[in-house]
Amino acid sequence: MTEFSTTVSGVPELALRWHRAGQGAVLATVVETWGSAPRRAGAQMVVSGDGQHEGSVSGGCVEGAVMTEALEALADQKCRMLEFGVSDGDAFAVGLACGGTIRILLEPVGSVMPEATLADLVQARAARQDVAYVFDLATEHGTLVSKDDGPQPFDQRFRLDRSGLENENTFVCIHNAPLRVVIVGAVHIAQAFVPMARIAGFDPVIIDPRTAFASAERFQGESIITEWPQDALADLNLDARTACVLLTHDPKLDDPALHSVLRSDVFYIGALGSKKTHAARRARLEDAGFSDQDIDRIFGPIGLSIGAASPAEIAVSILAQLVEVLRKG
Repeated sequence: MTEFSTTVSGVPELALRWHRAGQGAVLATVVETWGSAPRRAGAQMVVSGDGQHEGSVSGGCVEGAVMTEALEALADQKCRMLEFGVSDGDAFAVGLACGGTIRILLEPVGSVMPEATLADLVQARAARQDVAYVFDLATEHGTLVSKDDGPQPFDQRFRLDRSGLENENTFVCIHNAPLRVVIVGAVHIAQAFVPMARIAGFDPVIIDPRTAFASAERFQGESIITEWPQDALADLNLDARTACVLLTHDPKLDDPALHSVLRSDVFYIGALGSKKTHAARRARLEDAGFSDQDIDRIFGPIGLSIGAASPAEIAVSILAQLVEVLRKG
């Protein structure tokens, strides 16, 4: 497996890495928004002691101000709560393009957020365990709560993937398992799709037993499994934070993969092929005992109908459909 990317989805991992390297790190988290703030509660960025930063809490001059405040918080090792509110007249200049207000929590790692707590968070994310970081604004103390611990007051927040204030003093930052997309078929469309998916915040996993396709040269730095799909998928814990994209156009590979993913909780299943190809696929799945309701989970032909022609355009259509299903159901 490759390391988590240092996009928004990898902010806690990078914060831990910078702290352990002696650079210092401050986590900045959006706690609350009003109006047209561009990032929702739970959005994060990390600032190192030497001024590096990754992630985003807004944009424009707001993040410049956050970086300045973060360096000061790192120097005095104290928690800070920032609030930025602007009118429509000057909103664009500071990154809140339509006006709005945001509150941002700054936590220096090692003091306000203990290294052990951050390490536990990173470990939970690596294990694809859903956890909530619950921060008491009055005591400036945070704890981790695992969804696996059973029924709790944050069940709805986990389900909606929604961070925010529970009450005046309790902020809940939801860390559901990182989004992941499993691609069956290391074909030319996959070569265009994988970097797009990673930019959009998904951790790609590529499956193809054909080593001429699934090579490190074609997918540099990515996680590649050169096993038959049914074997590879059995070890991947196909959960509700996972999407599956089938691109081989070959029933010998696609059908066994579909048998696995249709029995899982993945939130998206898409399969390459024409309407005629999908009709034949549907008939094979019916013969295998799958119900119409099961088969209706498959988007086939895959992707939004945007007239895509090239591999890159098809990749755009697939990613757009995948995100639409993720955000709108």
